[in-house]
Amino acid sequence: MVLDSVSLAKFQDYLKNERKSSENTIASYMRDMRQLSEYLDAHDRPNLIDAGEKDLNNYLDYLRRGGKSPATITRHIATMKRFYTYFSACGVIVQDPSAGLTGEKLEKKLPQILTSKEVELLLEQPECTDAKGYRDRAMLELLYATGIRVTELISLNVSDVSLAVGVIRCRKNDKERVIPLYPKAVKALAEYMEFVRPQMLASSDEQSLFVNLNGERMTRQGFWKIVKTYQAKAHIEKDITPHTLRHSFAAHLLENGADLRSIQEMLGHADLSTTQIYAHLVKKQLKDVYNKAHPRA
Repeated sequence: MVLDSVSLAKFQDYLKNERKSSENTIASYMRDMRQLSEYLDAHDRPNLIDAGEKDLNNYLDYLRRGGKSPATITRHIATMKRFYTYFSACGVIVQDPSAGLTGEKLEKKLPQILTSKEVELLLEQPECTDAKGYRDRAMLELLYATGIRVTELISLNVSDVSLAVGVIRCRKNDKERVIPLYPKAVKALAEYMEFVRPQMLASSDEQSLFVNLNGERMTRQGFWKIVKTYQAKAHIEKDITPHTLRHSFAAHLLENGADLRSIQEMLGHADLSTTQIYAHLVKKQLKDVYNKAHPRA
């Protein structure tokens, strides 16, 4: 375990400083590799660096017997490949034990989206009778207006918003993108920033755009609970997450004539193929509508 601690620390440093991975990605990789390390130690197997392909396959079988889903198994394989590819490149190991591992066959699922009516219903739920209501409305409007990730949403600072121009600046690693806001989102943000946020701050030096009731930067978990609360109030049966609004943003833009390249830029996708999933989603919806509505379908 001592040797594993050293290799895990090196791997974490590589993810953070060389790959510039997000905190969530790093946490996921490290959790997976620690679980593998604990398995190897508990079953008297070699340490992470000395483990062979058989050891890794035995671990994957152990996960399957434990009821882990194909998606989880595939994620563990991807993590191991990242780990062993790094140490192979460093010359620490001669033969990559993960090279022969293949992911599980996954059923390709299109992301779930809300209808325009469901979005309207959700956005109507925050009651602007107190600071929390104004803040929550501004957060939901901004998320649907821009399609940014929840991590990007809670990372926004006041300086990233330009109400006069009606845009936000969103940063991820060393890249920055500018995303426009529709008028209702600008109005909700303006009311929150001018009248509500100053009253919520724990410190006048706080730069965070969105703060919790303690006056400090909103967390992912905090915003997730906010979304779930309003889903329940709206009586929407779909399982809504912050990412559902991101998917809905992209699909609705595409339905209304936006081109894939523009959506790709606003979403911050590195590869257009990632954005193309929304084209498949819209086509499927049109087919479903056709099959339900056409008298001879």
